[in-house]
Amino acid sequence: MWSTLRDEAPRFFGYYNLLFIGEAFLHTLALSYLGALLGFVIGFALALFRHPRLFPILPLRLFAIAYVEVFRRIPFLVKLMCVFFAFQIAGWRGSMFTVALTTVVLSAAAFAAEIVRGGFDAVHRAQWDAAEAMNMGRADTLWRVVLPQSWPVILPPAFGYTIGFVKSTSIASQIGVLELTYVAKVLNTRGFSALICFGTILLLYFAICWPTKLLGERIERRLTTRVRPVAEPMMA
Repeated sequence: MWSTLRDEAPRFFGYYNLLFIGEAFLHTLALSYLGALLGFVIGFALALFRHPRLFPILPLRLFAIAYVEVFRRIPFLVKLMCVFFAFQIAGWRGSMFTVALTTVVLSAAAFAAEIVRGGFDAVHRAQWDAAEAMNMGRADTLWRVVLPQSWPVILPPAFGYTIGFVKSTSIASQIGVLELTYVAKVLNTRGFSALICFGTILLLYFAICWPTKLLGERIERRLTTRVRPVAEPMMA
């Protein structure tokens, strides 16, 4: 096995193969981070629509609830195929990358909406009541009261779901999107062993996910407030 890897390595890591892998690496980054970021923006809006104190409009609330409940329960591959055929029916001749990115955004929005909703619900009801008693508007309540307390709850799972979508982008290879898993399959069909093809891709996925995890932990530490223990009352 090791002799095979030693013989294949010079050819596998040739100039044109490295360009091929590098392009797929950039596409995977774009699908993961751009898709998760756009999905978070949409999901944040959906979470606002779902909250009765921030956006008390019943039709939008029902739409947001239905969107989140449906898209969170459909497998990524099924959503990918639905988006692909929807584009075909609509006559849109976009690239497969656009199809995959759209699918990631739609999926990420549903998960992000649920994460943000959980962050809003973590704010004690008394905080909302106090903001209303002070006659604060919805925007001021969100910006000054809710978000400072909910960000430490929102961000850790948000980075977790981003890492999840890094791995989910591998499914986009099913429709021919140039990403890391697709490259591994192509290079494997060119005669390189599966060990060197998928082993290299494994390391590249790790190179994306591990720094993302560290960044999330660093932001979490900066945002987590240290609550001092309340002193017990002295006995008379």
